[in-house]
Amino acid sequence: SDGGVSAKARKRLGQKPVFIERTKGSEIVFGIAPCSLALSQSRRDLFRLFLKESAGTRHLVETEFVLQAMALGVPVHHVKTRELNALCKGRVHQGVCLEASPLRFKSLEEAEKPGLEDGGNPKQQLIWLVLERIQDPMNLGAVLRSAYFLGVDRVVTSQRDSCPLTPTVSKASSGAMEVLDVYSTDDIQSFLKAKTAEGWEVVGTVTKPEDVENVPVISCLEFRWSRPVIIVIGNEGDGLSLETQLSCHRMLSIPPGRVLHPGIESLNVSVATGILLHSICSQKLKDS
Repeated sequence: SDGGVSAKARKRLGQKPVFIERTKGSEIVFGIAPCSLALSQSRRDLFRLFLKESAGTRHLVETEFVLQAMALGVPVHHVKTRELNALCKGRVHQGVCLEASPLRFKSLEEAEKPGLEDGGNPKQQLIWLVLERIQDPMNLGAVLRSAYFLGVDRVVTSQRDSCPLTPTVSKASSGAMEVLDVYSTDDIQSFLKAKTAEGWEVVGTVTKPEDVENVPVISCLEFRWSRPVIIVIGNEGDGLSLETQLSCHRMLSIPPGRVLHPGIESLNVSVATGILLHSICSQKLKDS
């Protein structure tokens, strides 16, 4: 019976893992790519690296981690699998956990100082991605992974009702979160208005074109651009807020490949983002 299985599982978990006292304010980054990139990027304070005790099966990976950690003066601890499981609460750690300080969103104010990287030459084909109230860490991680891979220049998220930059997001991003700066703003509409005044095009996204009023909707396949562009992605359930829709010059939709059955008429937000970014970023590669 299920009760028996869970009792066994409880018994297994009851083999008290050695309690590892954590540094105040730290979190546990887990998985090979997030831990390796957290070590190499040095954007976090790094406290301790935990590696699975093993009979040489992951020898090369372990050696690499040990060398990285030693070079940075980060202590390395070899521990049992159950201790790693306890450290990252049973998530898929691939034999590696890193105790480190959290990554925070950067404020846009920090970024807007004159002379900083991509100030916005109107002739440049820059693409920024703005995320409004993305709440699921797996979705946020997958979006960051696609944004990094496809060449997005900057990611900005709304401060309110958004998922923070947690270790789960880093794992879902396959470590892209450790490399990308992610900015946040507490006023998306003012930010979009300011970028519009600087000559940027603001493009929203929509699942059902018939739901949009006052903003033209086109297929992402027809979209052409020649000036810096911001693509705005909305919340998993509600899409973009009405105020944000009204800050957009155009809305993009992804045309379906068949007549859709009621109830399965939309894509997962991270998959939709990947498709839209690809259709926009591939033009950038061709034209620039």
